[in-house]
Amino acid sequence: MCGLIGATGPSVDAARAQSAIDRLAWRGPDDRGLWSEQEAVLAHCRLSIIDLSPAGHQPLVSADGRYVLTYSGEIYNYREIRTELGGDWRSDSDSEVILRAYARWGKAFLGRLRGMFALGIWDRHEKRLLLARDRLGVKPLYFAQRNGAVLFASRPQALFAYDPQLSTGVDLGGLSLYLEAGYFPAPFTLHSAVRKLPAGHLLEFADGKASVSAYWNPLGIEPIAAWRDRPEGDLLDELDQLLTASVKARLISDVPLGAFLSGGIDSSTVVALMSKLASGPVKTFTIGFREPQYDESRHAAAVAKVFGTEHRQEMLSVDDLLALVPSFHEHFDEPFFDSSAFPALAVSRLARRQVTVALGGDGGDELFGGYHYYSILHRVAPAFRMPQILRSGAAQMIRLAPSHRAQLLAETLSEDEPLKAFRFMRSIAKDFGSLMLEPRARMDAVFAATVQQMPDGLTAAEQAMRLDLTHILPEEYLQKTDLSSMSYALEAREPLLDHELVEWSLKLPLEWKLRGGKSKYLLRRLAERYLPREIVERPKQGFAVPIDRWLRGPLRSWARERLEERRLYERFPLDRRRVLELLDLHLSGKRDGHPLLWAVLMLAPFA
Repeated sequence: MCGLIGATGPSVDAARAQSAIDRLAWRGPDDRGLWSEQEAVLAHCRLSIIDLSPAGHQPLVSADGRYVLTYSGEIYNYREIRTELGGDWRSDSDSEVILRAYARWGKAFLGRLRGMFALGIWDRHEKRLLLARDRLGVKPLYFAQRNGAVLFASRPQALFAYDPQLSTGVDLGGLSLYLEAGYFPAPFTLHSAVRKLPAGHLLEFADGKASVSAYWNPLGIEPIAAWRDRPEGDLLDELDQLLTASVKARLISDVPLGAFLSGGIDSSTVVALMSKLASGPVKTFTIGFREPQYDESRHAAAVAKVFGTEHRQEMLSVDDLLALVPSFHEHFDEPFFDSSAFPALAVSRLARRQVTVALGGDGGDELFGGYHYYSILHRVAPAFRMPQILRSGAAQMIRLAPSHRAQLLAETLSEDEPLKAFRFMRSIAKDFGSLMLEPRARMDAVFAATVQQMPDGLTAAEQAMRLDLTHILPEEYLQKTDLSSMSYALEAREPLLDHELVEWSLKLPLEWKLRGGKSKYLLRRLAERYLPREIVERPKQGFAVPIDRWLRGPLRSWARERLEERRLYERFPLDRRRVLELLDLHLSGKRDGHPLLWAVLMLAPFA
């Protein structure tokens, strides 16, 4: 796992590239390299995982001198590709395999890779640049175009370090989406000059022109109707084989390896399979909170005991959270709303004391129907065939119930179509509306464009799962995992996001995901093969941080001071009156405005 920076065009600057890669040294502290010629410069900082020798140094030039590679990630099937390619090799690194595969198959080689990656390849003969991001977006890749040149890097901070003249203007469309959804859907960023390459996409640049296209698109995969009648045992065996193979592939490493363990079924199942495959005890790591209602550490400890792992945990307090703020803003170089990034940082710091690689459980909810709003959409879908007046009446009755889910159901029924209901559920603004003076973009349009790529006949719940897989998973959850782990030079791997497993899950009819009032039905049934029933049946909790309470308590003055700063409103076109109104409503307990308030608080350091 590494950091990368590159530029192509009429005038490149090796000294500035060196300065830019220095800004990313936290992503790869083991080695640094730079290659340049008149029309291209590539730089790299390395976190050594496989082939720790100098032969793994990058940027890497092909044996014939034609291609130059800078790359971050891991290719888990590189040895199989290496065997297929044949010939003599200078190293045991996956980076050399990538270069040889590109020379043999051109850009089609991307379809052969099994793993996570962000890469840039410069063709010295054709003066052509290829950029690519892995299928699920585990690794980030940003780019900018200016004066006939393309710049690219692992993080925006490196782009601005390379080219100080790059515009720092705000992308108002991206900002609007961030304040609605809590993340920047690709290709949007905070910066008008910077784009983010979407997951599963490549960029080609030649003759001063850039083109972006998808090399993998899972949205069109249709559920196989005949699978509704398949024996459950057969499907479980297939899922078991796919997930076991994925975990096994991700155990390849020349450095110490462990796992994040939350106590939920996703990470617990991964740890169970690691324990089955590993030659010794698995090292596991978890974070807890001193507030019992937010703490999962006891559940993680129970799983660790079942499998005899070498388990370590750390408890967090408000002071611990605040102590992480400086490192958070040092490496999270875009506003990041998800407050679970703080425990993710803490567990990465804890794990890095013992290991260099950690497996996680991201992806299970999106693939197998884990989020509660999938079940809500599934249950209320027939109601959208009712006249609006009847649904509105039902919503008014449901609002009388005090529970959060009842309120969510009522708001869902109030929308005029399921897709808008999903947008409302996913919105951090809910019915409070935008805090911008003039909103420039809406997630409705982003979602509608994505749904157009899906097969006809999908239910609202199935559409929602695919929307999450395409947008919030790569651009919020996987960004969080990448930035949190790389902040401590730790490589995070995602067994549930092997592309073969993803494609298989998309073929599963909804009945195998939501059944009998249970979410993740088939994955739970698989987990029962390895885990005690009380762990499998435990309600989903997640990596929750009590931000709502902390804003009313220990973070109260800190939040008000930040939200009253004049420069926040000079830099961003926010409605100051509405921001402070929401703060007062939250502090008084009249409404829970913490998601939107936290999004603005995370925006403040960029003012």
